[in-house]
Amino acid sequence: MGHAGMAAAAVRYLKVGRPVEVLPRPELRCVREDERAPVDPDEFRRVLGNFASGVTIVTAPAAEGQSGPAGFACQSFSSLSLDPPLVAFMVGRTSTTWPRIAHAGVFCVNVLSAGQGPLCRAFARSGTDKFAGVEYDAAPVSGAPRLTGTLAWIDCAIHAVHTGGDHLIVVGRVNALGAGDDDATAGQPLLFHKGRFV
Repeated sequence: MGHAGMAAAAVRYLKVGRPVEVLPRPELRCVREDERAPVDPDEFRRVLGNFASGVTIVTAPAAEGQSGPAGFACQSFSSLSLDPPLVAFMVGRTSTTWPRIAHAGVFCVNVLSAGQGPLCRAFARSGTDKFAGVEYDAAPVSGAPRLTGTLAWIDCAIHAVHTGGDHLIVVGRVNALGAGDDDATAGQPLLFHKGRFV
C-alpha cells in the first residue's frame, strides 16, 4: 500500500470510532549517532521565529463518548488547494487534543483577531476546560465550535493525514467557510513573531 493509500486508510480508521491513542515521539535521525546534528534545535527555533504567522484555534465537536468539544491553538495552518478546496494544519504527535479531533473526523479552523491573544493562550494550555466562558455556535456542516469574534472560520472534514517528523500534517476538505466584512475596519489578525504576539 502506497503512502496515499495508508493515509486514506488512517482517515477511514479514525472515522469509525475505534480508539485512537497519542502517538509516541518518534526517534528521528537524519545523521548517524556519531555525527553532529546539522541544526541545533534552539537555533532552528530562533531563526524560524523570524517568520510571522497567523494564529488559529482548531476545534472539533464532541465525539461519541466524549463530554465536550475539543480545541487547541495552532499557528501551523495554511491553505493548500483551490480545486478541490483543501487546507492543512500541523499538530504534534504527542498532542492529547488531536485524538479527539481524529475521533470526530471533522474540525473548524477559527482565525483569530488581534485582540484574541488571551483566548489563544487559554487554548494553548493542557488539562483545563478550554471552552469555559467562551462564546461559540456550531459550524454549519461539522457542528464544530465556531468561536465568536474571530476574523474567519473554515469548516472541514478530515481528508488525509501524513507524517511530518514529530508532527502530523492534517489535510482538511473545506465544506463551508466565512469571514467578516472585507473593509479595513473589520479587524486585524493576531500574529505570532519571535515568540510573542504582535
